[in-house]
Amino acid sequence: MSDIPPIASLQAFEAVARRRSFALAATELHLTASAISHQIARLEAQLEVRLFERNAHGVNLSAAGEQYLARIGSALTSLKSATNDLRHGVRNSLYVHSSPGFAGLWLLPRLRSFSQSHPNISLNLAAAHTHSDFALGQSDIDIRYGKPQWEGLEVESLFEEAVLPLASPSFIRTWKIAKPEQLLDVPLIRNNMSVVQWSDWFERFTEVHAPDHFTFRFDRTQMTLDAAAQGLGVSLSSLVNAQGYIANGLLKPIFRMNKAIKVKAHFAVYPSHHAKRPEVNSFLKWLRAEVRNM
Repeated sequence: MSDIPPIASLQAFEAVARRRSFALAATELHLTASAISHQIARLEAQLEVRLFERNAHGVNLSAAGEQYLARIGSALTSLKSATNDLRHGVRNSLYVHSSPGFAGLWLLPRLRSFSQSHPNISLNLAAAHTHSDFALGQSDIDIRYGKPQWEGLEVESLFEEAVLPLASPSFIRTWKIAKPEQLLDVPLIRNNMSVVQWSDWFERFTEVHAPDHFTFRFDRTQMTLDAAAQGLGVSLSSLVNAQGYIANGLLKPIFRMNKAIKVKAHFAVYPSHHAKRPEVNSFLKWLRAEVRNM
């Protein structure tokens, strides 16, 4: 028996998982509900695990089903994109996966430059906190955020960034913050995904502990910055990510750079053989040039 389940079963699984309905999945795939049910049963039998929990209100993913969907969902998307590219004569596609903050705040504003310098490359950009699985062919390059612990892959640090408290100009005027300890008395915003947390900052620059309670918590850097720009509190954020907000006068650092924690947390990650593709090599050269021009 093949280690890879039939594509029809995987498509049925993904459709039911997304729709939470056998009937709706059947309509989408132009099959009968019975055929979808058969595909799911076949897949569960092959994997020897229950993927869905059935109840009177429909179907929900089991814990195993959630994990499986997280792994194969983007792989199916990649297969679909590759097929569409081939069907429409696109031979030089580039698939880039990125952390959401980097994709929206740093990469997207610069993509015009890449398009102008490489008009023949069709770039597909996906963003998620989970890393791309190169073994499944999900991407050519992954821009990852975090601590570099990815063996067997090429890992390039992109830049060093300074992380420090940021707030809107009106917020700073209202609260008249002059000392780090005063941050205990104002609303603080936490970025749950950041490698530098408020506890790190308070430990480095104060003699008091960081608060246990935060007015707002977000799992997206852009949401954290948007909330601070709206005057909802103080965000502990990277100046690289916040450069657009600062340039437009929406945010400003509360303290000087001597109150910043500097880290290297963004990395271009890829299998070494991927760099042999002209499209990948062109993107990496462009990326390095953009970083040098920061």
